[in-house]
Amino acid sequence: MITALYSGATGMTGQQHKLDTISNNLANTDTTGFKRVRTEFVDLFYQYSQNAGVPVLAQTSSLPSGVYTGLGSRVAATSRIFTEGNIEETGSQLDVAISGDGFMQVQLQDGTTAYTRDGAFKLDNEGVLVLNTGYPIINETIIVPTEAVAIQVASDGTVAAVFADDTLEVLGQIQLVRFINPTGLDALGNNLYRATPASGEPQEGIANQDGFGSFVQGYLEKSNVNAVREMVSMITSQRAYELNSRSIQTADDMLRTVYGLKRS
Repeated sequence: MITALYSGATGMTGQQHKLDTISNNLANTDTTGFKRVRTEFVDLFYQYSQNAGVPVLAQTSSLPSGVYTGLGSRVAATSRIFTEGNIEETGSQLDVAISGDGFMQVQLQDGTTAYTRDGAFKLDNEGVLVLNTGYPIINETIIVPTEAVAIQVASDGTVAAVFADDTLEVLGQIQLVRFINPTGLDALGNNLYRATPASGEPQEGIANQDGFGSFVQGYLEKSNVNAVREMVSMITSQRAYELNSRSIQTADDMLRTVYGLKRS
């Protein structure tokens, strides 16, 4: 019965973590380039009172199965699912979506590198192309002249300024990187990720070449969260939380009964 209390508590803890994850997914339904997170569980250790395969006394056969009690479950991982979200037209020439594999590199305030799929660009007060959080592209600084009347972004990431006389000036090229295990990236917030030993080293490349994705100007990648599926998961998790709570209450009632018998 003590084991039942512990198992129920681990179940409630795990389901609370899952509910927190689902709530975060739903909160980011409209976040550009957001990737949903999935909670994964594993069972805990087992207490064996009899092992399978032990010879039966006075017989030549052995037990086909053992006798054991599980100790509950725990959260093994919260994995980010990097499937591509829908590409939505915005009409803004500074919006760029990545169709396919790849991340853009940005420089943080401390000089370190972060990675993102959020292509909602802006121009700062010096005409530098930056993310809406103010971070610049790291591989090369792209400065848009004040005389430019439009900006073009090709599928390979080449950025060009268009002038009133229809002439073009190439300003630079946005490169992409990819990881052998993007699930291993650390999320930093602001649609940014950081490389870790689990993600592997970033592999640089040119968009629309060698398996890298391509840039689509005037579009943004939406979140890959399916709100209906998340709501169904939330209901299921809430029900599991309630059942684990009930198992604790039942085990507690049984313990009270046992203690009552001892006192009588």
